[in-house]
Amino acid sequence: MRTSRRNLMAGLAIAALPASAPARAGARAAVIVAAARAQIGRTLLYDARYVRLAFPGGDVPLDRGVCTDVVIRALRDAGMDLQSLVHEDMRRAFAAYPRLWPAAAPDPNIDHRRVPNLMTYLARHHRVLGAGAAVEAADIVAWRLPGGAHHIGLASDSRSDGRPLVIHNIGNGTREEDILEVFRRIGHYRLAD
Repeated sequence: MRTSRRNLMAGLAIAALPASAPARAGARAAVIVAAARAQIGRTLLYDARYVRLAFPGGDVPLDRGVCTDVVIRALRDAGMDLQSLVHEDMRRAFAAYPRLWPAAAPDPNIDHRRVPNLMTYLARHHRVLGAGAAVEAADIVAWRLPGGAHHIGLASDSRSDGRPLVIHNIGNGTREEDILEVFRRIGHYRLAD
């Protein structure tokens, strides 16, 4: 009886230990990828119109959005409200953000939906990875498209020829596609623990 009780107590102590950082990161990545993938077949339109949003936690209707909305929705399911985070960071450090739009102050309706602003926020608060770094599930990748526009998406946990697929919306709704190396990468980010 004494041995059983000791083994039971040891098992309970192990179960009570916090998960390791890699285990937490893996679990969070799985939530983010699943949340991004859940948008496929539901977000069907590319719609970049300016929309007044509730704050915090505001979103355009799920059937529409842009590339940033894929990232915003997926991270919100993992407990990160980019609308609030970007807005508060821009309030603290507006000069650190690109001046590509005529704005005298942060705007919680649109700032988080702009790729250069997300890139700035991610670089200020998360890990920036170099061009040669391996892309892992839930990493956020940004590209410059041939016409000069910015694009952003989330790395999937699925692969094609060894490359992670990307969950994104480039014009035909949210899709999971092999586009990682199709466009020139200009940013690669991994969420901090």
